[in-house]
Amino acid sequence: MKALITGITGFAGSHLAELLLKENLEVYGIARWRSKTDNIDHIREHLRIENADIRDGYSLQKVMRKVKPDYIFHLAAQSFVLESWNSPLETLGTNILGCANLLEAVRLAGVDPTILVTGSSEEYGLVHPNETPIKETNPLRPQSPYGVSKVAEDLLSRQYHRSYEMKTIVTRAFNHTGPRRGEVFVTSSFAKQIAEIEKGKEPKIYAGDLSPKRDWTDVRDVVKAYWLVVKLCTPGEVYNICSGQAWSIREMLFTLCTLTDADVETVEDPDRMRPSDIPILLGDCSKFMEQTGWVPEISFEDTMRDLLNYWRERV
Repeated sequence: MKALITGITGFAGSHLAELLLKENLEVYGIARWRSKTDNIDHIREHLRIENADIRDGYSLQKVMRKVKPDYIFHLAAQSFVLESWNSPLETLGTNILGCANLLEAVRLAGVDPTILVTGSSEEYGLVHPNETPIKETNPLRPQSPYGVSKVAEDLLSRQYHRSYEMKTIVTRAFNHTGPRRGEVFVTSSFAKQIAEIEKGKEPKIYAGDLSPKRDWTDVRDVVKAYWLVVKLCTPGEVYNICSGQAWSIREMLFTLCTLTDADVETVEDPDRMRPSDIPILLGDCSKFMEQTGWVPEISFEDTMRDLLNYWRERV
């Protein structure tokens, strides 16, 4: 069986590639020639990397005709929410047109894979207090260009299912983190800053708003969920992937600080503030759990410890 991962060189893509290799799949990945490969260098000899770009539909069609995948995991995206305010057109173009190019490439190539399209909890956006934990049926009120782009991908994927009977399945994963998380994301930003402080840097952690609450899951649990999605879930449906617990960003930072002997001071950084933010994203994963039996296995503290150790090895 052949699996094709867009965004294979990224955070979740690299962990998914590791898992699928253990499941004895032939693992193909789409990457641009200039993509950094640090996250997959340790398994590179076991992967089959195809040079393509999700913004170039013709390159995707060539890959589809060559590989003829049984499963596609569409993870490639501009995924940093804060950057989507700075570069809304880049975010919308990469995410929406990239998804459209992928779906069209599958249709035109005449292949029939099961396709996982990764949405996001950011699609829910403005969530009212009486709407948590959030179910898949909750209204979508995105609060960022990134959230808007993911709503479009979500709807487009289900439209292709209805129009062309393509086996698309959408996940709305809530926040996930762990080793290899990019340093611009809040959990990694804090972990890297702590690791730098341990090496002698000024004992200050620069932070934005610490009050929002997020539902974090370890990335290694999330990619296990992705594998179960394509095996057990229903095309045309949407599934939340989450832990069902919420921690404030302040609580997340406190957890990291308990894992170090360094004394640190938190300093507010206006550049890290978002134009608008979502007070709480707490998910209900019961639909997915009932269909697959999946439960997250890695504790929040263990995730934070592994993330901090990841940065300790790199600073």
